[in-house]
Amino acid sequence: MEDDGRREQVLGAALLTFARYGYKKTSMEDVARAADISRPGLYFLFESKQKLFREAVTRALDADVEAARRSLTAPDRPLPERLIEAFDRWTGRYLGPMAREVAVLRETHPELLGSVVVDYPRRFLEMVTAAVSADLPARSAVTAADVARTLVSTARGIKEEVTTRDEFVARMTVAVTLVLSGATTRTERPA
Repeated sequence: MEDDGRREQVLGAALLTFARYGYKKTSMEDVARAADISRPGLYFLFESKQKLFREAVTRALDADVEAARRSLTAPDRPLPERLIEAFDRWTGRYLGPMAREVAVLRETHPELLGSVVVDYPRRFLEMVTAAVSADLPARSAVTAADVARTLVSTARGIKEEVTTRDEFVARMTVAVTLVLSGATTRTERPA
């Protein structure tokens, strides 16, 4: 059990170190120092920088997906509030250096993150679709999938334009309000 705690500590320190220096400039020595572990001890836990990076990102995404799921499935809260909180946990916390680093790595070294860059966004989109579907009127002008895809695309765009998490949440609040008000208008869908 002690090894699991140590591993978690190292993964947390690694993610912060990669965010601070970038993947290419971060050495295993940098991570070991940040995690207060010896370099051989770090290599005992993680055989390569690539595996350490992938596991640190995966661990963070697992936590984000779980936090978003809890937000989206909270039955006692209105849908707009749940959506805004889920998007903040999924996208808002990744403003800044780590978001840029992951985007660059995804484009220049897609093998580094593997299927992570496809699997986790797909899971998040499915959760948003399910939450919207549960609240969308049966005779809505759009489908829950339309609403979810629009909100995900909007979140990506907002993330590129703002510099703070508060700005992200404020802009997503407007987006959620507008998209849901248009989606909940009861109209016949064209045949």
